Amino acid sequence: MTDATARPRRRRTPEDWADAALGLIAEGGLAAVTVDALAARVGTTKGSLYHHFAGREALLDAALARWEDRTTTAVLRDVRDAAFDPAAMLRLLIVRVVATAEQDPVGLALLASAHHPAVAPVLERVTDTRLAAVTGLFTELGFAPDEARSRALLAYSAFLGHGQLAHSTPGVLPHAKEDRRAYLDQVVRLLSAR
Repeated sequence: MTDATARPRRRRTPEDWADAALGLIAEGGLAAVTVDALAARVGTTKGSLYHHFAGREALLDAALARWEDRTTTAVLRDVRDAAFDPAAMLRLLIVRVVATAEQDPVGLALLASAHHPAVAPVLERVTDTRLAAVTGLFTELGFAPDEARSRALLAYSAFLGHGQLAHSTPGVLPHAKEDRRAYLDQVVRLLSAR
């Protein structure tokens, strides 16, 4: 193949680098995100990283923002756009976050690095946003503010536990479609029971 017929290499975008960082976090935690590992993952030189970011910390910030958007902002937006009734929104949110927990090894890895200066504020913001959204749904369902907050905290704790189980011992969770539906219906019933 000559230079004239060679396919031009696609320029790497900041999103490519952020996704590579998230992949490395999922596989080996925050410590796995090195400039060399990132360049190898993206398939280009380290200089490309510095073309888009001031350094590793700036890239981490971009990757964490991307994770936050995918696992929190977009999920909440999709739920609000898909349902108007608070009970339907709660059920849809539970279904979506359970699926997210099962497919998101990044969240678990970030919890292991919760005290890192780049991670701590993101986890705090994500947790606050998620709890506020679920508290709002329970309030719309007619629960008093303190009770709505308690139920939201219970729901969020269950979400975190579900994520742990999905990655550590997935065999304990229901997998058949009917069993899964019954399980999620029970979760909604228990959380919203008066």
